[in-house]
Amino acid sequence: MNSPISNPQRLANLRKEYAQASLDTSDVRPDPVAQFEHWFQEALQAEVLEPNAMTLCTIDPDGRPSGRIVLIKGIDQHGVTFFTNYQSRKGHALAANPHASLVFFWPELERQIRIDGKVEKVQAQESEDYFRSRPLGSKLGAWASPQSEVIPNREWLEVRQQNLQEAFPEESSVDPPRPSHWGGYRLTPHEFEFWQGRPSRLHDRIRYRLTQRFAAPAEWVIERLAP
Repeated sequence: MNSPISNPQRLANLRKEYAQASLDTSDVRPDPVAQFEHWFQEALQAEVLEPNAMTLCTIDPDGRPSGRIVLIKGIDQHGVTFFTNYQSRKGHALAANPHASLVFFWPELERQIRIDGKVEKVQAQESEDYFRSRPLGSKLGAWASPQSEVIPNREWLEVRQQNLQEAFPEESSVDPPRPSHWGGYRLTPHEFEFWQGRPSRLHDRIRYRLTQRFAAPAEWVIERLAP
């Protein structure tokens, strides 16, 4: 039996009607962070699988786009925070072009959120505080993995991790320090889009567009976009 991927017609026929909810400009909070928090709480209540997972889209030094899943670690009026290896592919991309897009997709609620903005590293102390809160295995993994580099095999990586575990055992009072190549980024948004699936692909799209970046509080225009 042919799989849907090997049969273009079957692949084209894969579709789902969205009919759970609607979204209008009158439904949303005046502030996009408050609206995000509202939807995030609903995602938690709906037991969405990993609601904190988001696609991070960057542009590399050669102008080529790339995307990957990372985890949100904080959101407030200053922006969206995540942590990673500064020497990874995304780290090099953000060093060359500090603009990015984040996308959350929650199919259980037929919703997605897109957040666009400028990215910069967080202060070192913020990275230190978060690194100390991580499980030991994750701390050691930050040292063991030369993220995005070519490695010979899985065993090579596991040996590095094992050596670190012997140097910093669970019962030790010595905590591994934060690598200088690992830390946080904060995306400062200039645009949010909240997407609610609707029947016949006439989806609801509500955009927040920043008009006064340095106003206190920030001034956002709320608009409906065509699906």
